[in-house]
Amino acid sequence: MSKPTQLTPFGYALAGALGGCFSNALVYPLDIVKTRIQAATAESGASDEEKLSILGVLERILREEGFMGYYKGFMATMLNTFSMQYAYFFFYSFVRSSYIKRLAAKRPAGSAAPPLSTAAELLLGAAAGAMAQIFTIPVAVIATRQQIGRSLDGPKKPKSKGKGKAAEGDVESNGSISDGEEDEYDDSFLGVAREIIAEEGVSGLWLGLKPGLVLTVNPAITYGMYERVKSVMLIAKGETNANAKLSPWMAFTVGALSKALATVVTYPYIMAKVRIQARSADAEDAEEEHLSLPKHNKPHHKSGHHHVGALTVLARVWRRNGFLGWYQGMSAQLIKAVVTQAFLFMSKDQFEHWALAIMVLFYRLRSAKP
Repeated sequence: MSKPTQLTPFGYALAGALGGCFSNALVYPLDIVKTRIQAATAESGASDEEKLSILGVLERILREEGFMGYYKGFMATMLNTFSMQYAYFFFYSFVRSSYIKRLAAKRPAGSAAPPLSTAAELLLGAAAGAMAQIFTIPVAVIATRQQIGRSLDGPKKPKSKGKGKAAEGDVESNGSISDGEEDEYDDSFLGVAREIIAEEGVSGLWLGLKPGLVLTVNPAITYGMYERVKSVMLIAKGETNANAKLSPWMAFTVGALSKALATVVTYPYIMAKVRIQARSADAEDAEEEHLSLPKHNKPHHKSGHHHVGALTVLARVWRRNGFLGWYQGMSAQLIKAVVTQAFLFMSKDQFEHWALAIMVLFYRLRSAKP
């Protein structure tokens, strides 16, 4: 085993995962806010714009859940961030380096491979994102449920209560169940996982996979745009060295702009995915059926087996709220996503140095063994 002098795909994956956890931890309360706003539906009594504002949700969480409410599901989200970032960076580095090697093999010996086109960057990023999504989405589903609170359709939720006092506090703007219904609810990572499996079966851990696969274009757009703008700026500065780096603040700015563009383009599907994973879309669908059908004709869906698709969610939102409804919670998502991604890009080089140091340390520990 030779001493590592540069990062392997595993090293880049580790650097990306550590940077992702760091940047997400910095803005985690915003993550809670954006998830609760996205999951809120008309049936939850959350149509009041003030209740769906960033400050409104922050104030509500502090009043009803205390300061620790801002960090609900923190460990699951960090695990999801680490696993997703690790998987994405690993697959992205792997497919990108493999593709570049294939291009280089077709060129004369000693000549450098041409820079990748934007289309190639996007396709490679999407492929990496799809592979990462399939492996990591169960943790994302659990993290979303923990952030929202008790499942909207869980077996412990009393079903005999009408639209009285209990129903009014049912999900409101943050998608969580009212205090009156919190009877020994286990909101730990394993507790939520058990609840999901009890409601849906094991396949419930992959809720939202289809929109998740569509959303693989998000990091693809982000990193494709980042690499393209980065190369243009370095060329403009006269730096043609392959190892040339942007300054931290320039990387921050380019990262923020790249993520903002990707978020605006894909946001409707982001919102639909959250509603599917939080089951607020299913609860809304069941409520519509309850109100529209005569009592003797109402379908009896077994909990967890009747799921609404992303296109159905978007069509319903369009009918009720128009185009702007597709961007409910957009400001919170945009602020969180842009700041997180910008910090990630700004700290990327530093975390790559740390990842290399960890690899060197691992090498020395292995070499010291008799």
